[in-house]
Amino acid sequence: ALVPPGQDVAYPAMTQDLHHEIELVVALGAGGTDLSPEAALDLVFGYGVGVDLTRRDLQTLAKDKGHPWEASKAFDQSAPISALRRWSGPPPEGRIWAQVNGQPRQDAVVSDMIWNVPEIIAQASRLWRLAPGDLIFTGTPEGVGPLTRGDRVTGGVDGVGDIAFQVV
Repeated sequence: ALVPPGQDVAYPAMTQDLHHEIELVVALGAGGTDLSPEAALDLVFGYGVGVDLTRRDLQTLAKDKGHPWEASKAFDQSAPISALRRWSGPPPEGRIWAQVNGQPRQDAVVSDMIWNVPEIIAQASRLWRLAPGDLIFTGTPEGVGPLTRGDRVTGGVDGVGDIAFQVV
């Protein structure tokens, strides 16, 4: 699913409604299970910027029928990502933003997320065994929206990095 920095993203099959969701990405350098939020940050290697692409029409159909959503979220090239930045100390809390074709779409502050980074890692460790190399996309601010072929997506998280790609 990952798309390395500098590569374009192919518009996926089976959708007419592809959406972008800019997210802070947590890169783990250690693993664990059933962690407390206080212990969760000990697992962090660093952070990156990602865009969670969603086949929104498939997601809506699945939700309406009470079916799983993985076909809407897990597909080839569904996760463009920036380079990872090594990090120690408190998680990033600054501005997170996305633009499409130079037009602002998402603009918020990471610290305004419903769950903070330690809570997200702790909750994930209750659901799965976390391992070094795991990447956790943390959630997105309001303003998600559609993408079409030819759109240029740019975004970033202050202090972490930037991301840019074109939908082809």
